[in-house]
Amino acid sequence: MNLFFNSNAATLSPVALFIQADWVVKLVMLGLLAASIWTWAIVFMFWRRIGATRRETERFERDFWKADDIDAFYKTHVDNEQPAARVFVAGVAEWRRSTQGVAIDRSGTRERLATTMGAAVASEIDRLSDRLNILATVGSVAPFVGLFGTVWGIMRSFTSIASQQNTSLAVVAPGIAEALFATAIGLFAAIPAVIAYNRFSHGINRIEARLNRFADGFHATLSRQLDRER
Repeated sequence: MNLFFNSNAATLSPVALFIQADWVVKLVMLGLLAASIWTWAIVFMFWRRIGATRRETERFERDFWKADDIDAFYKTHVDNEQPAARVFVAGVAEWRRSTQGVAIDRSGTRERLATTMGAAVASEIDRLSDRLNILATVGSVAPFVGLFGTVWGIMRSFTSIASQQNTSLAVVAPGIAEALFATAIGLFAAIPAVIAYNRFSHGINRIEARLNRFADGFHATLSRQLDRER
C-alpha cells in the first residue's frame, strides 16, 4: 500500500495532509520543517566541533606538560586556534607584560594572570557555544508554533461544520488530522533540539572545566617561576 498516493490512506499520508491543509497551516508546517533541517545541521556541526575540540585539548595538554622550554613551546603554538592554546598564549602574553619591568609586583602579577586566563577561557567557551542558543530556541518555540497550526486547523474544521451544517466526522476529520500533523512536526523539530542542547551543553561544560584546570595548572607553574624572579 502506498501511503503517499493511495486515496484510501490519504489521510495518513504526510504529503496528502500537507496538500489538503489550509495555507496558514502549510506555512506553519514549512517553517517547522525548515527549523528541523536547521536543527539537524547545527547538531552535526556541534557534534564535530566538540569532538574535535576535546581531542585537540587533550593533545595540547599532553604536549604542554611534556615541554621543557615554555618559550619554545609558545613560539610553536602562538598562532594555534585551539582553545587551550589560546588560553596558554594569553597567559604567556600577560606574564611577559607583567615581568618586563625592573620591579615585579608578584601579587599583582598573579592576579592579572588569573584574570587574563579566566577571561580567555570565557571567550573560548563563548566562541565554542556559538549557535547553541538556536537549539534552545527551536526546542522551546517549535511546540507552540505547531500548537498554533493545530488551533488554526481545528478552527477551520468548526467553520466547515457551520458552513455545511453537518456534524459528521467525515467533515471535521480531515481538518483535525491536518491540525494534529502540524503539532507532530513541531514536536519532531523540538525533541531533537532539546536533547541536543542538553547534550552539547554538558559537553561544553566539560571542556570549560578542563580549560579552567589547565589554566590553574599553568598559573601555578608561572607562580613558581615568579617566586624565582629577582
